[in-house]
Amino acid sequence: MHLPLIEPATPEDRGAVVALWRACGLTRPWNDPDADFKLALGNGGSTVLLARVAYRLVGSVMAGFDGHRGWIYYLAVDPEQRRGGLGRALMAAAEAWLKARGCPKIQLMVREDNAEALDFYAAMGLERQRVVTLGRFLHDPA
Repeated sequence: MHLPLIEPATPEDRGAVVALWRACGLTRPWNDPDADFKLALGNGGSTVLLARVAYRLVGSVMAGFDGHRGWIYYLAVDPEQRRGGLGRALMAAAEAWLKARGCPKIQLMVREDNAEALDFYAAMGLERQRVVTLGRFLHDPA
């Protein structure tokens, strides 16, 4: 399989990207993926990068830089396109985007029961960090 060109998303891509995130099991009821997409594109400190094959969306990744660390979100590869290098290509593109902005380190969150994702990131050289993630909603998620 030839790796597709990876390019920034546009607002018109929102529906297809959110559908991909849902198909890959990346969304949760308390997160609004439509709002996440819109915020990422409307903020100079973040982006959504897309991979397409024959104009068909097959992968995405969201990257953001807060001035201290880079964050990776919503790395998604169409289940029919997995194990062909798309995930690695999307990660490399996200890392390049962050490096171009002077980002010194990347981090991401993976649900602790997602062994497949944990294995994928470990194979790419990412290591578990000795931190605990804390959080709360700033608005009612309902």
